[in-house]
Amino acid sequence: MSDSTSPHGWALLLVMAGALAAIAGTTALFVTHEHAWRYLVAAGCLAQCIGWLRHGARRGGGDR
Repeated sequence: MSDSTSPHGWALLLVMAGALAAIAGTTALFVTHEHAWRYLVAAGCLAQCIGWLRHGARRGGGDR
């Protein structure tokens, strides 16, 4: 079995999509000063956190 430290599959998709959403929301927030963009930032961070949790669960949790 291959033990990889980088996420794959759905975990990778959630991590990357979450990071892109958080960056886009932060940029839009600074440019427009519209506070509604903070929800996109929060959703991106949540998606990224879920992706890392899925990745950790796939590896069995904890450091090996």
